[in-house]
Amino acid sequence: MRLPGLARQRERPVRRRLADLGTGSVLAAARPARRRRRPGHWPVTAPARVRVCAVLLHDGRLALIRRERPDGVQHTLPGGLVEEGEDPATALRRELLEELALDFAGLPEPPVLRFVQEQETERPGETVVFRRRHLVFTAYLPDRLHHTVAVAEQDDPDRAPVVWMPVADAAGLHLYPAIGPVLDQATLAATTGGPLSLPPMTGGSYRWR
Repeated sequence: MRLPGLARQRERPVRRRLADLGTGSVLAAARPARRRRRPGHWPVTAPARVRVCAVLLHDGRLALIRRERPDGVQHTLPGGLVEEGEDPATALRRELLEELALDFAGLPEPPVLRFVQEQETERPGETVVFRRRHLVFTAYLPDRLHHTVAVAEQDDPDRAPVVWMPVADAAGLHLYPAIGPVLDQATLAATTGGPLSLPPMTGGSYRWR
């Protein structure tokens, strides 16, 4: 029985700065509860899946996967989706081993999470909004590991070429994710404030190729 004059109180979620979140929290935050859909009606948005990728640096250059698209060339940071039960660091190591034949076990220093970027865009021919949460790591490759990086993508039939180019040149390319404006910061020493939250990729700021 509800007593007159008394209102039910609701707990309000507490917002925390991204700098206070570990990668586990960043991953969990991208898994909203599934919405129940009515029969015959598809949701207008889908839960954001987490994609891990890396700025792989060697001698002032970074590795990118060059993809030929109908509307132009797209350069992608190597990486892929986090699978169920994986933490981001494990997913990154698996993806780079599958994609570039690169084993992170020999790195002098582990990859560092530098940027987080949300994506909510539309893809041609699809009715569901495409959502991703990109976790962008930085890793410095010594000579012995740089020479082991594959020259083409290993886990895709197209075998798109892997190209190395100066960071300054790469910043002006059509990158996925869209980190060009802050790419130079990836070469700087990591700060203690945690990863930097970048402006989101939206239909108005990013165009699929």
